Amino acid sequence: MASDETQIKRYEFKKALHELEDLKGRGTELISLYVPPGKQISDVVQYLREEYSTSSNIKSKSTRKNVLGAIESIMSRLKYYKAPPDSGLVFFVGHVATRGDQTEMYTKIIEPPDPIQTFMYKCDSVFHTEQLRLQLQEKEIYGLIVIDRKEATIGFLNGTSIQLVANEESLVPSKHHQGGQSSRRYERLIEIAAHEYFKKIGDIINNAFMPVVRDMKAVFIGGPGSTKDFFFEHDYLRNEIKQKVKDLFDLGYTDETGLRELVEKASSSVKDMKITREKDLMNRFMMEIKKSDGGLGVYGISAILQALEMKSLDTLLLSEGLNLKMFDYTCTSCGYHGKDYKKKSEDLKCPKCGSQVSVLSEEDLIETFYKMANEASTNVELISEESDEGKLLLKAFGGAAGILRYVAGATVPQ
Repeated sequence: MASDETQIKRYEFKKALHELEDLKGRGTELISLYVPPGKQISDVVQYLREEYSTSSNIKSKSTRKNVLGAIESIMSRLKYYKAPPDSGLVFFVGHVATRGDQTEMYTKIIEPPDPIQTFMYKCDSVFHTEQLRLQLQEKEIYGLIVIDRKEATIGFLNGTSIQLVANEESLVPSKHHQGGQSSRRYERLIEIAAHEYFKKIGDIINNAFMPVVRDMKAVFIGGPGSTKDFFFEHDYLRNEIKQKVKDLFDLGYTDETGLRELVEKASSSVKDMKITREKDLMNRFMMEIKKSDGGLGVYGISAILQALEMKSLDTLLLSEGLNLKMFDYTCTSCGYHGKDYKKKSEDLKCPKCGSQVSVLSEEDLIETFYKMANEASTNVELISEESDEGKLLLKAFGGAAGILRYVAGATVPQ
């Protein structure tokens, strides 16, 4: 299970990429510079000097000024580094579009979670985050195969997200006598058609799974009847893939519903899967709120904040989709000072007089929760948006739920 520090760092990294991908330049004025850990800083500076010289010939006066300014800014910041950090450095610098025809200088420096592999310099109208986006891909990958003689569906389980690769229907005739042909001949035609169908499905699986087979933790196969066993036991799959097959499951479906059913069955038998952990946490919470006395379950942002302030929360479940900020503000009319969570500052109003407020500070709400949880010694679990449990947490419970250490009003254990 990931530590709170690892979870929040991943969340902040993901949020930074979203922010970068929303920014646009008026022209080719945004610089993306990737510096891998083995690169000499002096070599990077020399490269930037050459780019500076080349950019001096840009025809547009404003674009030339902005690009040169961005390169100067990066070179001045590189002076503070003797060498890149262990994972490298990424600079995103340039004039981004704001309101109307206005632009403003933007700078973000990122130390990525995993080492950068290649040096890259790009000057464009957008920031290039492709290398970093790859680092967000789930490391927990499982192969999924559901199959019978009529249909097969192949996919991946990436963390908690099921991704469809292919759905193929077969042309294998059903096993009944037709058209006066001898029964033996007809059965032989059926088996030939079945072999060709299995061979086709095997090719699809081999082509999809082989590029990532080393990274796959396991492969699961499911389907009704004995077809799945026949398919697995014969030579339709590459040995590298067959060696990854952890279990076979009896299922009722072989379409996309079958993939979800397969994940459900597999998650019951493999306890270290991320999706299993999320299911267990949400099931534990749901069991509490279903109790006649309300149990130890609590949900909703206001209730969670109160529980954290009282240090009564044992486990906090947060949705990655909780796109809110915590604002510290003062009313411009009556002077009231308070805190509130909204999507943007424009949504804030003074609760006493209804006037506009002046924002003193703002913070991502998830980061606020993590700080409060750390002070309260509360365990935090960040739940993905892709899984059924993640969608339920966000839509039904406002994106924040938890399990209390004790019921309000009860004697606190010493």
